[in-house]
Amino acid sequence: MAETLPPRVTLEQWRCLVAVVEAGGYAQAAERLHKSQSSVTYAVQRLEAVLGVQAFEIRGRKALLTPTGEMLYRRARVLLDEAGGLERAARKLSAGWEAEISLAVEVLFPTWLILRCLDLFGTESPQTRIELYETVIAGGQEALMEGRVDLALTPHIPPGFQGEPLMSIRFVPVAHPDHPLHRLGRTLTARDLRRHRHLVVRDTSTQRDKTSRSFNSEMRWTVSNMATSIGAACRGYGFAWFPEEKIRAELAEGVLKPLPLRDGAEVTVQVYLLFSDRDAAGPGVLRLAEIIREQVRFACLEERSGGAAGALPQATAGAPADLRRNE
Repeated sequence: MAETLPPRVTLEQWRCLVAVVEAGGYAQAAERLHKSQSSVTYAVQRLEAVLGVQAFEIRGRKALLTPTGEMLYRRARVLLDEAGGLERAARKLSAGWEAEISLAVEVLFPTWLILRCLDLFGTESPQTRIELYETVIAGGQEALMEGRVDLALTPHIPPGFQGEPLMSIRFVPVAHPDHPLHRLGRTLTARDLRRHRHLVVRDTSTQRDKTSRSFNSEMRWTVSNMATSIGAACRGYGFAWFPEEKIRAELAEGVLKPLPLRDGAEVTVQVYLLFSDRDAAGPGVLRLAEIIREQVRFACLEERSGGAAGALPQATAGAPADLRRNE
């Protein structure tokens, strides 16, 4: 068996290289890493000398990656992610139940249900702090990919992750009963919608697609949370697709009314349960995931039997759908 030689480049040197690339320069990388610029420069130069390569070339005041540098950056990013995951797993195994658990939950998921899950988990592990991120569209998958959360409930499965189908949620197009779309008194088409304001909830990811369009981008209001969008629709300021569970009260009170669309009257979105790192998940994360599964199933049974608990959208398996249709 061949002898494995120890690496000659340290993780810290790889971290400096990655920081220079992602921050856009040596000075910016030094600020991000809380180091002096000279120490960052030396670390990268030492890496290049040990490997006998040139990772950057200076053009004007900018340090640009060479083709070799691009390959090194990609591999270094993976190496640092793996090292970070290994350290997190070791800390969790040595500490028992986690001191803090973070999870990203898509805003379309029933609020009452996730709060019930967190409360039940709190009775078993009252000392565990919970960080809850309410996300929209790509926000949940971004939090997963950046390692900011342990669990995510999201309609989007990032590359390299496996999602467990949890529930399918039905969206309904609605507007105030006095909205001009309802006053047309007939089945509506996409052309009808383009003539009116579309209410949209903003994508919480930092890399959101700013070029995405609704039915008419010039007649669109984009807000930061679903409650604001629902409030605007109830006041007749526009139309929107909302999760049926989120607007049951407004539908019952008659301040919102389903739009009679010819096509796409209802859209179903599948929500998945995802682990940031299933192998590194601590006992608290595993238990919280189990509680979420149990409570979704329990709430489904309550709904089918006409129980008094919060009404649940269709749960368990369902065909995936693109959430962008529901902006």
